[in-house]
Amino acid sequence: MSSHNTTGRVTVPKLKEMKAQGEKIACLTAYDASFARLLDNNGVDVVLVGDSLGMVIQGLETTLPVTMDEMVYHGQAVSRGLDHAFLIMDMPFMSDASVEEAVANAGRFMKQAGANMVKLEGGADQKELVATLTRLGIPVCAHLGLQPQRVHKLGGYRVQGREHDVAERMLEDARVLEQAGADMLLLECVPVELAEKITKQSKIPVIGIGAGNICDGQILVLYDILGISVGHIPKFAKNYMAESTDIAAAVNAYVTEVKNSSFPSAEHSF
Repeated sequence: MSSHNTTGRVTVPKLKEMKAQGEKIACLTAYDASFARLLDNNGVDVVLVGDSLGMVIQGLETTLPVTMDEMVYHGQAVSRGLDHAFLIMDMPFMSDASVEEAVANAGRFMKQAGANMVKLEGGADQKELVATLTRLGIPVCAHLGLQPQRVHKLGGYRVQGREHDVAERMLEDARVLEQAGADMLLLECVPVELAEKITKQSKIPVIGIGAGNICDGQILVLYDILGISVGHIPKFAKNYMAESTDIAAAVNAYVTEVKNSSFPSAEHSF
């Protein structure tokens, strides 16, 4: 059992309070009730049902084929395993092609799967959608940097924001999305210096994955920290099973290192 506090349900105001107080937010993905319960019992603040399930559960090469029905199914399973952690769900590829579609699909996540927040890839072009979802009471996590659903447009899974103009645009995207009503921001594969600027300018929590340890919290794919993902394990991930006696201990070690800012170290950053 965890030494971390798991009392009370994590909420949007609670996450913003954690940022204000400098308490790091520990996040992991989950795709079923059993793992969800284990994460919930071992100090994880936020659980993401990621469209990464396409790669780590289904064995696909990208996240693009994942459907709404598949996401709802996994979201329902995960939500049944959570008493404490905050549940975010990824809007899968083409589920937000129009504001109308996105509202209907985000509504399914909230009503059918028990989500507390939805996550959208995209920059300032998502401003109208974020504002609409916010107006309807659906919390939004924006997603900047490497956006796996745009992998073909980006030309592969590579670090984003090294060029000055791209970095400036990402800073502006973060401002626009927060002003539109986003309650959280995820930065994926972003240089440490840029991630620090975005984190400091934002009043909402900024969660990093391959974005250094200055962010307000960290997220990894659960199967990566257990060393069992199919195929390539990214540079920003760390195998916590290598030095742990069981899965619960590995999750606890990850949470501890996020909370004390020892993860990610320079070797897991860009």
